[in-house]
Amino acid sequence: MSEKVRSMFADIADDYDRVNSVLSFGVHHAWRKKAVLESGAHEGDHVLDCATGTGDLAIEFKKVVGESGYVLGTDFCAPMIEPAPEKAESAGLKIDFEVADAMNLPYEDDKFDISSIAFGIRNVDDPVVALKELARVVKPGGRVTVLEFGQPKGLMKYPYELYSQHIMPAIGGWLSGNREAYTYLPRTSAEFPAGDNFLALMDESGSFKEKRAVKLTGGIAYVYVGVVQ
Repeated sequence: MSEKVRSMFADIADDYDRVNSVLSFGVHHAWRKKAVLESGAHEGDHVLDCATGTGDLAIEFKKVVGESGYVLGTDFCAPMIEPAPEKAESAGLKIDFEVADAMNLPYEDDKFDISSIAFGIRNVDDPVVALKELARVVKPGGRVTVLEFGQPKGLMKYPYELYSQHIMPAIGGWLSGNREAYTYLPRTSAEFPAGDNFLALMDESGSFKEKRAVKLTGGIAYVYVGVVQ
């Protein structure tokens, strides 16, 4: 991944949770719960959460897989992951965290039941390579779960574009001191393949025997689930 993206996330790491909650009105927590539900995770599963950031999705998975399960959260940006262990411990959860790149995961084949990535795959240099890696470390029949922003259509299209392109950079920049980051994030969301176009990337990876997309909040976000071959 590019050093520019890594540096950007390192710069906003301390404010990331607070700004996310403000900009999404807290809805991102419900999206993560939905991603875990759609993944089919159950007690005892072993889960790898990539681009875990401050650990929110890893925490949601751990609540479901329980003490008999295992969750490993990874991120390519060390400062982003620094708050995650304390956050998990405060929730009474045992989760391991490591620095790792989703495009080059340092784990053996067929190790996990589920791998996931939330709001991170649009930031990798090659999403198809990342999908292949996410699938490689999952057992055949296991699931890869991707949570990512989309581009809503219809009545929500223009209000969302106004919010994401103008209001979000202003508020995010004010709260974090880095307007460039909160201009970059909605721009990449608007440009990244969503819905059927993302499913086409999953096909291109050649890693999945089944795949589906679940639209969230009118298409502002999607959950994608692929069953590994």
